[in-house]
Amino acid sequence: MTATAVSPAVPTRLRRVVPPLATIAGLGAATLALHVRDPHASGSWGYCPLSLIGIYCPGCGGLRAVNDLTHADLMGAASSNLLLLLALPLTVFVLTRWTFDAWQGRERGSTALSSLPVTSVGIALAAVFTVARNLPGSWLAP
Repeated sequence: MTATAVSPAVPTRLRRVVPPLATIAGLGAATLALHVRDPHASGSWGYCPLSLIGIYCPGCGGLRAVNDLTHADLMGAASSNLLLLLALPLTVFVLTRWTFDAWQGRERGSTALSSLPVTSVGIALAAVFTVARNLPGSWLAP
């Protein structure tokens, strides 16, 4: 008696694209919420514990920056959080590639974007940005 090999089920295209499309839909819903409810009003989205003690993290001003972008205010977004504005093209690229790869059924595995040097540069950039925006009189402070 011979054993027959059971091949694993190949996910359908619909199943493959659900994760990236759900992520994009979630980001879209959050962006819409930030457009409708202005984070420039103090306390409208709660308070960041770090900013309450006077420390501005790399994400501080991110909600205001997204709100500014939804109103086509590029300078306001840059003023609120320059790092988010600079990371936006990379985010769009990664989401687009993820969706396209899922559509085609391609699995990339580890890529250059997930490599240790790229991750280290990203962490170092966030750390330098955090220090720079917390210096007295810094124009990077939200």
